[in-house]
Amino acid sequence: MARFDEVEVNGSPMRIFLASPEGGGPHPAVVVMCHIGGLDEFTADRVDRLAAAGYVAAAPDVFHYHEWIEDNAARRASLRDRSIIDDIESCIAHIEKVEQVDEKRIGILGHCMGGRTAMLGAGNISRIGPLMIYYGGRTMLSWGGDGPTPFERIANIKGPVVGFFGLDDTEPSPEDVDKIEAEFKRHRVACEFHRYQGAGHAFQNFMSPERYREAAANDSWEKTLQFLGKAFG
Repeated sequence: MARFDEVEVNGSPMRIFLASPEGGGPHPAVVVMCHIGGLDEFTADRVDRLAAAGYVAAAPDVFHYHEWIEDNAARRASLRDRSIIDDIESCIAHIEKVEQVDEKRIGILGHCMGGRTAMLGAGNISRIGPLMIYYGGRTMLSWGGDGPTPFERIANIKGPVVGFFGLDDTEPSPEDVDKIEAEFKRHRVACEFHRYQGAGHAFQNFMSPERYREAAANDSWEKTLQFLGKAFG
């Protein structure tokens, strides 16, 4: 079961959902970037699933700089890329301090907004290896205008990449996905993108019954674990 730890980032307390596998380490680790729902039941489920599969998993609460904002669009608008990078770095430093983590095997994963911020982290923090993107949109925009966009940092990504997208999605659209995949390939970043018919945005989120697509959700998670096993050896 995931637990809550707390660290301080830029003078603000930040919660981290953290779960570890049974047995001795050191273990590979995966940073789980939350979707717009924050550290909710879905995020906790992903953290627990990764721990059960043998990974130290940690999800930083990137919304910690402000009181919780109920409106999704306003909550998203409160985020700044530079602060998110600080959050990821602090999360990695914390898990290395309190858990048996193999510092040479650290990946990052995210859904929706978290897919974007996972790409941001991988493009700015060189020690991050495997990157897993679930329907991450707005990658060609800068949040806060204080640095390059995630798309513009693709050339800096060190590890392999896997992406999962619904063909009925509009953010990112299939055209956006094609452009992102082409940019990875242009920079010779190893990547594999999977697209699902009959699925739109948030197809893995069981908390959203109208969007959830069981077949796509199960297949993409199985492929995620296969990808991690291969990437971490």
